[in-house]
Amino acid sequence: MAGVVGIIFSNIHDQNVSELTRKRTMASIPFGCRYRLIDFTLSNLVNSGITHVGVVTHYNYQSLMDHIGTGKDWDLARRNGGIKILPPYITAFEGSQTGLYNTRLEAVKSMISFISGCTEEYVILSDCDVICNIDLSEMINEHIATNADITVAVKRMYLTPAVKNMEVVESDPDGRITDISECGGIVSGYRDVNLNIMVLRRKYLENIVMDASAHGYTSFTKDVMVRNLANCDFRIFRYDSYFATINSLTDYYMCSMDLLSSSARDSLFNVKNRPVYTKIRNSGPTVYEEGSKVKNSLIADGCVIYGTVENSILFRGVRVGKNTVVRNSILMQDTLVGENVDLNCVITDKDVVIRDGRTLSGHETKPFFIDKQTVV
Repeated sequence: MAGVVGIIFSNIHDQNVSELTRKRTMASIPFGCRYRLIDFTLSNLVNSGITHVGVVTHYNYQSLMDHIGTGKDWDLARRNGGIKILPPYITAFEGSQTGLYNTRLEAVKSMISFISGCTEEYVILSDCDVICNIDLSEMINEHIATNADITVAVKRMYLTPAVKNMEVVESDPDGRITDISECGGIVSGYRDVNLNIMVLRRKYLENIVMDASAHGYTSFTKDVMVRNLANCDFRIFRYDSYFATINSLTDYYMCSMDLLSSSARDSLFNVKNRPVYTKIRNSGPTVYEEGSKVKNSLIADGCVIYGTVENSILFRGVRVGKNTVVRNSILMQDTLVGENVDLNCVITDKDVVIRDGRTLSGHETKPFFIDKQTVV
């Protein structure tokens, strides 16, 4: 879509899944056999005709750069526009403890030169861990039609007091936002949840940054939106299909297990004219050896299976040995599982080796995690 630039925050929620972000950004966490979390946000932008994208980084972004490359797999290898990795502007916050930004607003401050150098009229801001397949062109058109200052994507969801790290958005019958608050473990019932995707004019965003710098504001929600609800026109855009966000390792496990349901897969991957793109790898087909059994599982290319796999997700290059049973587990790329092994509710990062005869079990509320390149 002409006239829109996309900005993706790749590190904002790294602390939520520290087990998986020790050596990578949130954006490059593997998901669903062959994807990374950023693939969903990038695909949403590209499928809506947005071909100028900036990815704001913080640290540990080598794997993200390796995954994105030139952007050709998303049709973003372009002379004009395309995708740009935006490293942190360290000196902007050298007085802080980390020397880097910690919030979306601080991240936008650190890349104001990129924003000012854009020629597009509108900006889409999005987190990288928004797992959905949304038509952003429809959201942009609604934003323009209502002449809103900011339009925020929301989804109606049933919340329990156990849900945390989500923002609840209240609005009037016309869709104008009246309040934004955090769940805080006390909200229950059906509420509109902030998807952390918003549209606004580029010049308006520049004014927000200037005002925030002058007043020392750091939070986009509390310092910019909540402070100005009475004076500005902030509106919601309702999204009704599958949505998930990752707030913990348990969330990652449950969201991954959702993919074993055909309804969740269809809502993400079988939407007409809105495919999910990722980096293409030339891997051989999976080999199912004689005596192997696979049930209700997602298996990527290049795997070799001798044993039994049930209700599990296997990434590329996983090997499951003879007389081994893998249930309710997520095995990332190049995990090697020996013979006579029993795994239940286990998550392995890349290049893990599990030796013969091991029995490892977690629970769906507390999956057993094995770090990258670990030998058990």
